[in-house]
Amino acid sequence: MTLATTPATTPAALCLIREGRPLIDVRAPVEFAQGGLPGAVNLPLMIDDERHQVGIAYKQQGQAAAIALGERLVSGEVKQARIAAWQAYLAEHPDAVIYCFRGGLRSQIAQQWLEEAGLSRPRLAGGWKAMRQALCERIDQAARQPMLVVAGLTGCAKTTLINQLHNGVDLEAYAHHKGSAFGRRPEEPATQIDFEHALAKRLIGLNEGLVIEDESRQIGNANIPLAFWRALQQAPRMRIEMPLDWRLAQIQQDYIIDLEQAYAARFGAYQGWQLMQAQLSNALIRLAKRLGNARLQRLQRLQTLAFNEHAHGNPQAHEAWLAPLLTEYYDPLYRYHLEKRRETAPPEIHVGDWDSCLAVARQWNG
Repeated sequence: MTLATTPATTPAALCLIREGRPLIDVRAPVEFAQGGLPGAVNLPLMIDDERHQVGIAYKQQGQAAAIALGERLVSGEVKQARIAAWQAYLAEHPDAVIYCFRGGLRSQIAQQWLEEAGLSRPRLAGGWKAMRQALCERIDQAARQPMLVVAGLTGCAKTTLINQLHNGVDLEAYAHHKGSAFGRRPEEPATQIDFEHALAKRLIGLNEGLVIEDESRQIGNANIPLAFWRALQQAPRMRIEMPLDWRLAQIQQDYIIDLEQAYAARFGAYQGWQLMQAQLSNALIRLAKRLGNARLQRLQRLQTLAFNEHAHGNPQAHEAWLAPLLTEYYDPLYRYHLEKRRETAPPEIHVGDWDSCLAVARQWNG
């Protein structure tokens, strides 16, 4: 592709995100770690230390001195290595778009160096900042769409129900966290920016009523954007009611079996097993103030025994501490909050078992 047929810039339009266009983020790794755009890979023009030095030069000596320092730091073999990384990615993703923070100097330099190497790709007009603004605006727009909130006691498979629907919005998936003290997953929790971008990506083109799980505003390390959160608090609700044994089986699957498999897949069987035990043990400790010392110690003893049984092939042993955790802590807490907000809460359009709630959600049109 030549410069003559490739525009210098492409607008920061949400269709790029919706279609999964590959994106090359040339910002420094420290910037990318705070939050990239969906579909982006970080192939920086300058690494963190180089960017830091250039930033100091800019503050102390001005733009010309900063540019000159950048040219010295990223030259020769270093420059060729950066170009080679872009070339290798473009060989696999020839339609990729380049961006930096504001669509300015860094993406222009990357674009120029690639053109000199015989590759012409557009940069994102306005860069990361412009696309982020568009993504955040989409979330604010969605706050004005009809919403249906799915509520229910812990273990009622609310997330599973959400994911059965074409208009379900799984906030926990975007946060990389299941929303409780036991909700941490093997992968790192999403940053606030990555959470918002993933949510916005899901909402692109989803212009009908949204079905969303009842959540606290904070999920893992992320907070639901305020306008969206306020809309959730005013939305009609339905509540899943399932018996304790059904919920225990669901929790056993989600928080023991699936969690063990996820840790093993990421870290290997031995280290994954150790990390899973540590996570579940620490989750109990985080509830210490609410459980009280005597109850905490009892649950810790039961949990330790369950881990021993699990190690010998009996993961069902975890029911010994999961059942009292539900009946003595999570269920009373949920019912307390349910009663507390009954007078001010939006109406419940349906209360029933999982299958009936799924049927109602599929028929609901906002």
